[in-house]
Amino acid sequence: MESKIRALGDRIKSMKDKILTEEATKHSFVMPFLSALGYDVFDPTIVVPEFTADIGTKKGEKVDYAILRDGVPVMIIEVKNHTEKLDNHNNQLVRYFNVTDCKFGILTNGIEYRFFSDLEEKNKMDKAPFLSINLESARDRDIKELAKFAKDVLDTDAILQMASTKKYHREIQSIFKSEIENPSDDFVTFFAKKITEKRMTSQIIEEFRAYIKKSFSDVLNDIANDKIQAIQSTLSVPTTEAIQEEAIVEEKRVITTDEELNGFYIVRSIVGENVGVQNVSFKDTMSYFTILYQGKVTKWICRFYFNGKQRMISFPDDKGAEIKIPIDNIDELYSHKQELILSAEKRKSGKE
Repeated sequence: MESKIRALGDRIKSMKDKILTEEATKHSFVMPFLSALGYDVFDPTIVVPEFTADIGTKKGEKVDYAILRDGVPVMIIEVKNHTEKLDNHNNQLVRYFNVTDCKFGILTNGIEYRFFSDLEEKNKMDKAPFLSINLESARDRDIKELAKFAKDVLDTDAILQMASTKKYHREIQSIFKSEIENPSDDFVTFFAKKITEKRMTSQIIEEFRAYIKKSFSDVLNDIANDKIQAIQSTLSVPTTEAIQEEAIVEEKRVITTDEELNGFYIVRSIVGENVGVQNVSFKDTMSYFTILYQGKVTKWICRFYFNGKQRMISFPDDKGAEIKIPIDNIDELYSHKQELILSAEKRKSGKE
């Protein structure tokens, strides 16, 4: 299955510009996806296209596909054109999900797949997916999760247990991220009371809020740097000092800042698994800091603009122009993980 999913990811990258309609997305991307999971897309007792799901007084409402087991739908799939974003299309799938007995609803544009269930309230689709996978940048763990939906091993109870676990993990991560970026009074008070016996006035809370934001930022940077050092020790990549020396020799007028280097380490740790840490380097200039694939300036993955009032990260579009995105600090690089991996993989595949 893994090889088929990988091949489909490559197919999507090479063909998506030629796929112009929703129907073409179904035939070229979604049906091969279902086939890769072991479902016979030409067997109407297993895969039912245009499955009828009557909604209240509306009869004959149809969902794009239903996957049946013993004649009962276990998954329904709503498909949109691959050019469409999925954020605004949950409502239609919700209506279908709530009037069927299926356990899983899938919303897809043939590239991204969002998996929903009814973890919060029985027979009512959750607002957030428990699993989201982009086939263009699918990692090994993504494919392992997809494998649980394969026809021969499909176990709804096991998947629901996994979904519940993922849901709590995701919500904890969301809370943690929010508290790091903007610590709540309760969060601040929890730490402050362990440090001081001062009465928790609004002034003391604000004072400790600043301490906590700075402390967490430092901790996250230290963790990232520790991981980079571990990778360097196993792969014999250049040390920080060697990288800085090369930058100074190459351009004596350019000063590479600690912030730029830390940003480089973050990006390299994100994309290294996909393209190889040894293939990721940088070139600093007076105008911007560029992260390169195999040291080639024509294969740049992203650029940092950290010297102005507004920090920005930029990515090359398909025509070689820049797409600039404002950021407040380098920790926000983690929120652009998908774009970084996609850009790096394009450089690796030779799409300059």
